[in-house]
Amino acid sequence: MQQLILNPRAERRLKLGHLWIYSNEVDTKRSPLKGLEPGSQCEILDSKGKSLGYGLVNPNQLICARLVSRKGPFNTKSLKRRLENALALRERYFPHPSYRMVYGDSDGLPGLVVDRFGDYLVVQISSWGMENLLQDIVDTLVALVQPKGILLRNDHQGRKVEELPEVCEVAYGEVPKMAPFEENGVPLLAPVYEGQKTGWFYDHRDNRARLNQWVKGQRVLDLFSYAGGWGVQALANGASQVTCVDASSQALDWCEENAALNHRQDDLITVQGKAIDAMKELINTGERYDAIVLDPPAFIKRRKDQKSGEAAYRHINELALRLLNRNGLLVSASCSMHLASDTLLEILRGAGRHLEKSISIIGSGGQGADHPIHPAIAETRYLKAHFVHMSGSVSV
Repeated sequence: MQQLILNPRAERRLKLGHLWIYSNEVDTKRSPLKGLEPGSQCEILDSKGKSLGYGLVNPNQLICARLVSRKGPFNTKSLKRRLENALALRERYFPHPSYRMVYGDSDGLPGLVVDRFGDYLVVQISSWGMENLLQDIVDTLVALVQPKGILLRNDHQGRKVEELPEVCEVAYGEVPKMAPFEENGVPLLAPVYEGQKTGWFYDHRDNRARLNQWVKGQRVLDLFSYAGGWGVQALANGASQVTCVDASSQALDWCEENAALNHRQDDLITVQGKAIDAMKELINTGERYDAIVLDPPAFIKRRKDQKSGEAAYRHINELALRLLNRNGLLVSASCSMHLASDTLLEILRGAGRHLEKSISIIGSGGQGADHPIHPAIAETRYLKAHFVHMSGSVSV
């Protein structure tokens, strides 16, 4: 097995529990990256030659290796044990088999995501290390959960970055176009072949559950709605009417399917278009809502987007506050890892002051237990949501 030797003091982060090794941390004179096979396994040594563990490498990337074992080489037994541990965590905290079963680094399987939709699994791989273990992954998943089918949704942007081929195909059994599952007791369908990511976003489950308790009899606006994760659950929990806004007509069709599944299609309004344009039009026509969900895509994907991204969050939150009834509730969310929770709070404070609206934070949330946070890897903690009550105009 080949070795990667780190530069002096480059091991400090690894000793604190982090798993990533950057190319500029490698002593390339003593252990050249060039010529290493993507996905191969190397022993990681500190500058004095002491073993730190074993990593899966891709010499062509900034993150050139990810530590997968500190005691011995990573093998099929290691893979099986990690998948068993990941499943045990989810079965401990979720009564229904609908969850993210594997969350990459947090489950010790960098570059692997597995979402479970009852009898069906959707697998996404974004690293050569996991790609080389694909058949072992499929075989182990079949033995562990006995699914009816496993779909490979390996047609995402992360594959391009890693220079992996893009494919979307069934690896085992059969998988329907719309996979049935359950979230917060609400029956739903996930567009696993054509939808975003694996077809669903489980990460906001707990935040949706919190909103669900406050929507009975309320008029709700769900912006960036996708397939109705927030809006349809609000209908299922007694909202009087929900308006879903999304740029994709296909996503709104999926909203309608999920509303029909819950026998609430007559109380769903769909609006196709950019959220900002739709919000401005709704303001102009005098529409107001009792609850608004603002769950946009990441506006800050890279650090260089910080300034423009924060401005975009400020703008859409101001528009949302203008659409709220007095004593209304805004759920302001962000999946941008580079946007700190406190920064989003500051954006909300600024939006309230600018509009002279009195707002209070009545709760905050993050990702669910099926997206566990690795305590040494800040990048595994990305989701935040603040629940904002607006009393009306500022009185003091």
